[in-house]
Amino acid sequence: MLRQAKDLNNYKLSARDGGIGKVKEFYFDDQSWAVRYLVADTGGWLSGRRVLISPYALGPASKNDKIIPVDLTRKQIENSPSLDADKPVSRQYEMQYYPYYGWPGYWGGPYMWGSSAYPNRRQGGWSETSRRAESDDPNLRSTKDVTGRTIQARDGEIGDVEDFVIDDETWAIRYLIVDTGNWWPGKKVLISTRWIERISWEESKVFINLTREAIKHGPEYTQEALITRDYETRLHRHYDRQGYWADELTGAAR
Repeated sequence: MLRQAKDLNNYKLSARDGGIGKVKEFYFDDQSWAVRYLVADTGGWLSGRRVLISPYALGPASKNDKIIPVDLTRKQIENSPSLDADKPVSRQYEMQYYPYYGWPGYWGGPYMWGSSAYPNRRQGGWSETSRRAESDDPNLRSTKDVTGRTIQARDGEIGDVEDFVIDDETWAIRYLIVDTGNWWPGKKVLISTRWIERISWEESKVFINLTREAIKHGPEYTQEALITRDYETRLHRHYDRQGYWADELTGAAR
């Protein structure tokens, strides 16, 4: 199911033996646009440290109860490798985090989750193969940090990042929700993460390979609209792009 990141914020996180807090934000890999960690606001329970939960541990989110089940115990989370609040998530940290839980490294294969397109932790588990990328930069970014950045089309700016649309099965970020602001007042559009060429952190911009004219005549997005496969098909057909689901059907990597 496709969900907005802001809708998932403040969902309660329920471990096997009790609550552990609420969803605060997400860290994603800006190469594959997959959510690698959910950041938990644990209140006073584990104050002074960031608590990261990998999608490997997450069950299906309950929209009615606003709860995301976490297949871990509170003790496991409390004893997990600690990450200071002011430090980035490094590969060195991940090399402690994944073996601790016995999960496969997502960087250890050709697909979004290593050997699979889905975060299936039972496929192989941690192995020494994952150490091959020990020195790589994980390229992790925060949804909070990217929100508000300018979207730059081929021929000019079109607006700012308002939110993210997440597939809660693969935990891929499928779209950015863009508020077109003064350029196209009162309108919002979806931009597939596959149409992003690069992010410039210095310029605070996200560059996409579409023109302003194409975007202006593309399908509008509203908060009330459901992002159905029919809507996605129309969106991709308008921009003459292949849908991400076609690649997944053929088993294509990332």
